[in-house]
Amino acid sequence: MTYSALFRAAVLTAAAGGLLPACAPRPGVSAAAAPPAANQFTLDSTLRRIATLQDERRTAALLPYLGQPAARYRGAAAQALASVQDQAATPRLLLLLQEEPEARIRQLAAYALGQTADSTAETGLRQHLLAEPDATARRYVLEALGRCTSRAGLAALTRLPPALAADTAALSGQAWGLYRAGLRGLTSEAAVARLVQLLAAPNPASARLAAANALARTRGLNLGPYAAALTAAARQDAHYAVRSGATQALGKAATEPTVPATLAALARRDPDYRVRISALRAMTAAMYAPVKEAAWAALTDDNDQVALTAAEFFLAHAADEPGPVLLEKANRLAQWRVRATLLAAALRQTGPGREAIRGAVQERYAASTNAYEKGYLLKALGEDPAAFDFVQQATFAPGQPVVVGTYGLEALVALRNRPDFPAARQPDFALALRRAVLSGDVAQMGIAAEAIRDPKLELRRLLPKADFLETARQQLTLPRDLEAWQSVQQTIDYLQQRPPTPVPVAPAATHPIPWDVVTSIPAGQRAVVHTSKGDVVFHLLVNEAPGSVASFVQLIRQGFYDGKNFHRVVPNFVAQGGCPRGDGWGSSDYNLRSEFADLHYGEGAVGLASAGKDTESCQWFITHAPTPHLDGRYTIFAQVVQGLDVVSRLEIGDRIEKVELLK
Repeated sequence: MTYSALFRAAVLTAAAGGLLPACAPRPGVSAAAAPPAANQFTLDSTLRRIATLQDERRTAALLPYLGQPAARYRGAAAQALASVQDQAATPRLLLLLQEEPEARIRQLAAYALGQTADSTAETGLRQHLLAEPDATARRYVLEALGRCTSRAGLAALTRLPPALAADTAALSGQAWGLYRAGLRGLTSEAAVARLVQLLAAPNPASARLAAANALARTRGLNLGPYAAALTAAARQDAHYAVRSGATQALGKAATEPTVPATLAALARRDPDYRVRISALRAMTAAMYAPVKEAAWAALTDDNDQVALTAAEFFLAHAADEPGPVLLEKANRLAQWRVRATLLAAALRQTGPGREAIRGAVQERYAASTNAYEKGYLLKALGEDPAAFDFVQQATFAPGQPVVVGTYGLEALVALRNRPDFPAARQPDFALALRRAVLSGDVAQMGIAAEAIRDPKLELRRLLPKADFLETARQQLTLPRDLEAWQSVQQTIDYLQQRPPTPVPVAPAATHPIPWDVVTSIPAGQRAVVHTSKGDVVFHLLVNEAPGSVASFVQLIRQGFYDGKNFHRVVPNFVAQGGCPRGDGWGSSDYNLRSEFADLHYGEGAVGLASAGKDTESCQWFITHAPTPHLDGRYTIFAQVVQGLDVVSRLEIGDRIEKVELLK
């Protein structure tokens, strides 16, 4: 099965009562009653050839397949071009859109055109819209228009042709088109007004979800005039993801007098933890006083992600709050990440008691045996310039976990960015960065190099030569250390005042798709991730992402993931793991090419982390909720079918005990 419907139409309904119940065996029927179905590549060498050409980014060799007599090959080629994203394919894809008899292939042609983001496709897409007989294909065309439209063409996307005014699929397509345009910075008063109309309850769930996300994520909007409509959606919509988006958008209507009370109520009472998180994130410094009590209460929310977001609210917005009060509240909290974040908020306050707070944090650091907690305590100390020597010593202490050194260097950079960092310590900071670059640790090299090229820190005067960076670059191995290499090289270019060096992305020849592995994976293959919080079951999408799934399966068979940690958890966004270092800077010794099938990031989608297109490796993440801004930018290779409750409880440092394939 594919998961396009998971996001566009059915995901919200499915999520309300448990995601994808159809993926589980029927009661009373043995899961072993029938042999596993082969994936689409097992017996079809042509599909393997098309996927190989996609992996090799060979546009010219893919184009002839768009004219193949067999529909499955035309569709596979169109979807392959969505991954290649080469504007040279635009004319042929437009022709396919106009002449193709199969509606599903026209949908894929429109999707591929949107992936190219080619403005020259705008006219052809618009001309085809009224001629398209299939409602779903019209939706695809409208969303593709949002990815390709010019500023001048935005007005046409904002006004549907009269013939489509009652077409529910077109309403969804228009909402997604305006969302995609908004992500590109293209919006207008008319577009915002239309999105608010689409947010209203009578419209399809997919349209409401797109409208809520567009209003939440499009930058620079003043939504004050629409506060009443946003409030209605945030309070009343049946689907948590729509309420969450509308709640986040309320932060752009902060000047309206009713908004603080609305956000406070949602943070306290919405039944879904993700909406409560959105309410806390929408709170601003300007509304601190009327929402503070709700944020205090959220510190002890049953869901740790909500509690962490409340602590982050105080870190970002607490003004003139007595530091000792924050310290006292922090000491009563059991969850270490929430506590460390509130300790950072306490240290950010500049009033009396700061020295005692600093001492309390340092004592916790010395007593902790959790490397991630120690790292977060160093981040807290990054709020107090007087902690510079302590943080520097901890960062470079021999024999410590790499996680501590990574967090420590980030804390040193945070200290330097503080306005009260003493000028007399700036040379010491520069020497610390030089030491980090020469440490041989990829995370410290990458973080330090990024700081050196930050013009706000004015380090060119203290570190004018790039010789030590060039020495460090020679210690890096590509493609494994690509992220650190990229950071170091950008800094060399900055210091030498020359144009950016192209990123050396590894070609497919260095790690081709292992077809012997792919053809051994059944279409319904599942994998179970045993975590310290419980089990999470993935359905591997081998038909849609063969190279990515094959790599994941090979790493499972090697025991690569066993004993690793979740190193990144962002509330109401993702839980990420699979890093061999445990800090997000680790990789395998190969890169994969991105596989952008017609899939969408709904709740429980499993994607591959990357440092840019075609740099995927071993790290993966699970989404807590729909995250459509990731669509077509990060490979989706699996879908959670059991254990979403476990995903919602995962925290930084939780262990991946073992990953195994289910028979």
